[in-house]
Amino acid sequence: MDNDLNRDTQARLKGHGRIGVVTVTYNSASVLQPFMECVAKQTHVDFLLYIVDNASKDATLQMVADFADPRFIPIPSAQNVGVAEGNNLGIRAALEAGCDSVLLLNNDTEFGPTMLKELAHGLEDHHVEMTCPKMMYFDEPHRIWAAGGTFQPLYGYRGVHYGEGEIDRGRYDEERIVTYVPTCCVLIARSVFDKIGIMDARYFVYVDDVDFMYRALMAGVKLFYLSKTVLLHKVSSLTGQEESTTMIRFCTRNRVYFLLKHLGWVRSSPYLFAYQAHYLLALVRGKMRRSVYSKKQTAVIEGMRMFHAAQSEKR
Repeated sequence: MDNDLNRDTQARLKGHGRIGVVTVTYNSASVLQPFMECVAKQTHVDFLLYIVDNASKDATLQMVADFADPRFIPIPSAQNVGVAEGNNLGIRAALEAGCDSVLLLNNDTEFGPTMLKELAHGLEDHHVEMTCPKMMYFDEPHRIWAAGGTFQPLYGYRGVHYGEGEIDRGRYDEERIVTYVPTCCVLIARSVFDKIGIMDARYFVYVDDVDFMYRALMAGVKLFYLSKTVLLHKVSSLTGQEESTTMIRFCTRNRVYFLLKHLGWVRSSPYLFAYQAHYLLALVRGKMRRSVYSKKQTAVIEGMRMFHAAQSEKR
């Protein structure tokens, strides 16, 4: 215990500060053990891991209890509040505990023992408020999932990953400022939450990270991509594949809500019209099933209603 305390004190003296690691679980037993082992082995020992559980029905919470690390703090929810609000529960707990930064981190990931230290160093060395690693596919560790990212204004400020699907041949080795990264793994200084607040819980799942990063960009928050820090992501291991009903509904609904929230009805109209034209053309050409088209139409209306409800709450 004395050694742990000495290492804790040394970490603080070096100025890296306490990191609140936030992960949201939902029936995550299949991936949780290696994730917890990765966190426990970090050389940066001054951290608290907040495991926000969205009413899992598997052994997730029991696995956390069995791991028996006092730095691992479960936050069980009686119902599934979604990824966005799940992150908020952890963020609030971390800030209340006096954490200097918050690491939003998927639990379907694995990483080396120096990741927290390197991300924390990045904040100081590059004078920024957010850092992210190079994220690779777990099953194909030489293939990139996200080497930072950017927004595409032409497509309604859609967030895209640099290098997604490419074999890593060094093209994305430059460490630099980027404007977007998925919140699969991003270290965020405490000051960012003072500037832009926490996640928008209305999203529930999907696009919530795009919204957060867009708000950060608009507030002048700098995000730095650390190419030498690597994380392996088990993509879609917990949420399902691309054409799942959940993904169709929430991605479509949330894109509509995002556009209306940030651009308003007038500026959003060309994008919304383009989306509808794209859906209809895909249906006519046989590239979209009628059932999928119907789900997207329902989701578009739901997104508009969600924006209207959000506006009503402000009045």
